[in-house]
Amino acid sequence: MQLIDTHVHINFDTFQSDLESVAQAWRSAGVAHLVHSCVEPDEFSAIRAIADRFPEVSFAVGLHPLDTGKWTPELADRILTLAQSDFRVVAIGETGLDFYKADNQAAQQAAFTTQLEIARRLNLPVIIHCRDAAAPMAELLRQFWRQYGPVKGVMHCWAGTPEETEWFLDLGFHISFSGIVTFKNADQVKASAQSVPRDRLLIETDCPFLTPAPKRKERRNQPAYVKYVAEQVAQLRGISLETLAAQTTANACRLFGLSLPTVSSQTPKLSGIST
Repeated sequence: MQLIDTHVHINFDTFQSDLESVAQAWRSAGVAHLVHSCVEPDEFSAIRAIADRFPEVSFAVGLHPLDTGKWTPELADRILTLAQSDFRVVAIGETGLDFYKADNQAAQQAAFTTQLEIARRLNLPVIIHCRDAAAPMAELLRQFWRQYGPVKGVMHCWAGTPEETEWFLDLGFHISFSGIVTFKNADQVKASAQSVPRDRLLIETDCPFLTPAPKRKERRNQPAYVKYVAEQVAQLRGISLETLAAQTTANACRLFGLSLPTVSSQTPKLSGIST
């Protein structure tokens, strides 16, 4: 059985003292590949260095909506250049909208739209962060489709209602569930996890955040714990863990252009950017 954690932040300081042990733990848990997200382009060198150490890591480049104050046309050019600089870049992001406490909604939308344009230009998926912004996010994406055409990607760390989930499924996006789905009162997230078609379903940790329920006493989440997310989603969907792992691994490989031994017997390592 192989799992793919489709959203990690293992470049954060909390992992620096024991990253080798963390890697051993994810390998022991059956995590065959990780997609490392990016909060801002200044992280790129550190993330790339992690991928140099661990060949099962691919990564993204982008600007998080809560960092939109750093957005400039030059930063957009930098994201484009960095995305083209390394074959292990498999996505743009994370980007999106976070209206939880935002007073810069228009600026977020502008930065997000430009990153969508970059993703479409490079034929890369986009990793989307969406908090308290499902309706404006769906409308922005619909407008983007009408003007430029579709873009592929994933609604990461999804916590929306089943109705909101359908909006993004209709737009062609994958839906990724994190440790939130294991939380006691996360009823709408659990309902959404039951409704996503099997070919659009992904799992993640979003570590070091959102530690799954079985490990909630540990303040730091880690990639090995994606197995607890998989177990919960499998239970909710009434399927075996092995079936859920096979489905989500195949979906991640297809979306991010990855190739693993169980998916392709010809290429045991990352195959590069999807075209």
